[in-house]
This record gives sequence, structure tokens and C-alpha cells, in this order.
Amino acid sequence: MATINLETATFDDTVMNNSIVLVDFWASWCGPCKMFAPVFEKTSEENPDILFGKVDTEDQRDLAGSFRIMSIPTLMAFRDQILLYSQPGALPEAALKDLIRQIRDLDMDDVRRQIAENSENQEGHSR
Repeated sequence: MATINLETATFDDTVMNNSIVLVDFWASWCGPCKMFAPVFEKTSEENPDILFGKVDTEDQRDLAGSFRIMSIPTLMAFRDQILLYSQPGALPEAALKDLIRQIRDLDMDDVRRQIAENSENQEGHSR
């Protein structure tokens, strides 16, 4: 599957309705973004079970702002509507493939348990 362009209006539905979503925040004037784009596109074609989305930070300033994007490219990875990865910088192809492998291998029940435990711990500290 090729990459799709994401906008504020489609972002939440895209994350909610796909098991794994990788999002590339980019801009046309960004050199590292241009270098990462072919890697992202090629990897999207090799992983048709994953939705690969791109957010043009110049066109979608509100969406980029809502995620506090300060540097581009920034790659985010969601699985089961949970943000698992958010880092600026262009990844080499091998690193992107390794990230995808790690995301696929995660025990999401364990991830949800850890999130719940962290939430309980934070609530306990705020009392």
C-alpha cells in the first residue's frame, strides 16, 4: 500500500480504524524529509498490512502543533490506538524495518497493563 496524506479531519479515524499506523511529519523544504521519503514509501509497499500516512506540516499546522512537532521529519508509530514511538530524524531503511518488527512483536496486553499501572501511580502521587 502506498502512503496516504493525512489531515486534521482524517487523522483520528485513521488511527482508530487501523491496527498499525506509521506517520511521517514532513515539509517540502526539508532536506532530511526528502531523503527519508523514498525509504518510507518503499517500506509502505513492503508492508501492506500497515497504514503509512504523511502529514505535511506546512499544510497541516494545527495537526503538527497538536503533536508538538518541533523538528522534521518526525516519525510516529501507533498500534491499537496507542502511540508507541515518536522521534525526530530520518531513519535508515534497516532501522525502520527493525522498528516495524518491534511494533509487531509487542504484547499489547502487557503495554495496556503498563499504561494502566503508570496512570494509577500518577494518580497516587497527585493526591
